[in-house]
Amino acid sequence: MTLLVSAAAVPTPTDTTPTRGSAYMGMGVLAHDGQSASTTPADPKAGQTEGVDVASYQGAVAWSTLWGSGVRWAYTKASEGTYYTNSYFSKQYDGADDAGMIRGAYHFATPDSSGGAAQADYFVDHGGGWTKDGRTLPGVLDIEYNPYGATCYGRTASQMVDWIGDFLDRYKERTGRHAAIYTSTNWWKQCTGNYSGFGDTNPLWVARYASSVGELPAGWDFHTMWQYTSTGPTVGDHDRFNGSTDRLKSLANG
Repeated sequence: MTLLVSAAAVPTPTDTTPTRGSAYMGMGVLAHDGQSASTTPADPKAGQTEGVDVASYQGAVAWSTLWGSGVRWAYTKASEGTYYTNSYFSKQYDGADDAGMIRGAYHFATPDSSGGAAQADYFVDHGGGWTKDGRTLPGVLDIEYNPYGATCYGRTASQMVDWIGDFLDRYKERTGRHAAIYTSTNWWKQCTGNYSGFGDTNPLWVARYASSVGELPAGWDFHTMWQYTSTGPTVGDHDRFNGSTDRLKSLANG
């Protein structure tokens, strides 16, 4: 797989470890799994709904441009660990809503810095909550390659599964919703031992920068969302919801 990186879409890579708080959805996926020469889905938009994900490095987002191109949903990074909140969160989150999109928030997990329940609380307290208003998607746990150090954050597979479970349980306790899980199949295999126990309750957002979704992690028979490129128009990260806008609204309503 050929690695292609757009300097306009993502921060310029350096040889030094990134600053804590600077991680974003897919940062580790791009670095470890790469991106194929073609990331145009083989069957463009057939039965699927276009979306994007953003973080602080995108700054002010041209939401009206994205809406005009067919984007109908968006996720914004709200928090990381228990030490970082996105200074652009309100503008990005509200901007997507103002444009007419269904939107949600995600949390970049750092299992080496604090417990899963503590990070779920931090997420909910800093923008990651849920309201049954028809336009708020459930929160997302972004659990992927560690951009700051050891790939699996220094945890064994069983320890990682426990950490994820603690986060998901607390999020459900706080919001009444099951959080979605964003990950890549390769990372999931390596760092959870391909654990299959979350598939019945937690929607899957799989990352694979290619023309097809490919193999899914154990426990899921289908994906709910797919991040298929980091070099798409306007913001870089583009995604597909696996269904129509009506199904997307159903996910928002719980």
